[in-house]
Amino acid sequence: MNAPLWQWSATRIAEAIRKRDISATEAVSAHVARMREVNPALNAVVVDLGDQALAAAREADRALARGEAPGPLFGVPVTVKINVDYKGQANSNGLVALKDNIAPSDAPVVRNLRAAGAICIGLTNTPEFSLRGFTDNPLHGLTLNPWDSAITCGGSSGGAGAALAAGIGALAHGNDIAGSLRWPAHCNGVATIRPTLGRVPAHNDTATAERPIAAQLFSVQGPMARSVADVRLGLEAMRRFDPRDPWWVPAPMAGPRRRRPIRVGLAPISPDMKPDAEVVALIRQAADHLAAEGYEVEEIEVPELLEGWHNWFNLLMNEVRVLQESTMRPIASAEFNAILDDYLGAAEPLDLAGYMQALAERSRHIRNWSLLLEEFPVILAPVSVQRAFGPRADTGGAGALMNMFRDAGRYIGVVNHLGLPAAVVPVGLAHGHPVGVQLIAARYREDLALEAAEAVEKHAGHPVRQLWERIG
Repeated sequence: MNAPLWQWSATRIAEAIRKRDISATEAVSAHVARMREVNPALNAVVVDLGDQALAAAREADRALARGEAPGPLFGVPVTVKINVDYKGQANSNGLVALKDNIAPSDAPVVRNLRAAGAICIGLTNTPEFSLRGFTDNPLHGLTLNPWDSAITCGGSSGGAGAALAAGIGALAHGNDIAGSLRWPAHCNGVATIRPTLGRVPAHNDTATAERPIAAQLFSVQGPMARSVADVRLGLEAMRRFDPRDPWWVPAPMAGPRRRRPIRVGLAPISPDMKPDAEVVALIRQAADHLAAEGYEVEEIEVPELLEGWHNWFNLLMNEVRVLQESTMRPIASAEFNAILDDYLGAAEPLDLAGYMQALAERSRHIRNWSLLLEEFPVILAPVSVQRAFGPRADTGGAGALMNMFRDAGRYIGVVNHLGLPAAVVPVGLAHGHPVGVQLIAARYREDLALEAAEAVEKHAGHPVRQLWERIG
């Protein structure tokens, strides 16, 4: 109970402010101080908004004193990823060429966080174009993992994940087109959810063109936090309607009650994924935690896993090749262009008919997984089955990329392809580094994924507390 304020959960901070046990100014001051103490060594927050945040916190306290009703995140210090519009700040997306790309308005997710009362203390780092699973760029540099500078903090929401693990902000915003919420959560030992498309509205007024259709189908905005309860709270705040997003869906946060006990399918891990024994043991430990909480866990087969991954990858990379490559190359670094060569070289080139066929086949993949999720409403799957990678491991050529993303992280991309919600919760440490698991549910059943994640968390606890004991 005597933990410093920067260690408090978003839920606890919001409740304490509503009860007048602490002020918004106290909460924000603690997090700004923490940010300025530890961030220089990590480079997770690349735009310090601490002074603005303190002014906003003082105004929030005055508003509360006037009797204004507080929102669900009133006074809670948060961070926002630098690839969405934050009014008055540059949406640089990790590019020197966009360092002056000043946002004229807030993106929907930022607007919703503000409306809920959250106070942003800083903008977090991302790789160039947010198109790497490792967080480094020529504008702001490399973000380190607070657990170990020899391993990656993940990407593209690597700055968000590293900041949370280090105690900077009680809640973080991120986005996910290829695992960019779930992979950093896994790497940094925090929790998240990749919501269903349409759950959280998205739009950037700084964008000069609409995204290709598959990218629109695969990409979502979402919350990261140190506890599942805070992830749920963040998702509730982020999901409010915004007319700028035509994909937004007014779906309820809780669906029909499923028959109890809920059946959980334990997803298979094949030898070609090159699994690490310590990592696999933790995934099976998560299954034991679920069983201890009354879930019926069974080993299952999943339909066309590798085929679904390749379909997702080919669609995404062919859109980059046809619609985006020519504008990306001239403003990207030599390192990014080399990595892009590896990505594009690993993808199967599609002509128009092939692209249309790949989009059509996506429906079959979704249908088959939907049928499976009727039988097993939650699927427990790995984030990665291999031990932690180095901070720039994606510079090792096409073979290294395919090992990391097709083999080790196969269950990441396929979830984007299917458009399913998937929560990630840390389950323990392998080789001294965090390991998370995915809890996958049917579309708009984030409630089932989060409920299962909370059951794992009940037994696994919060690994970041071990980190804090070590680094202070």
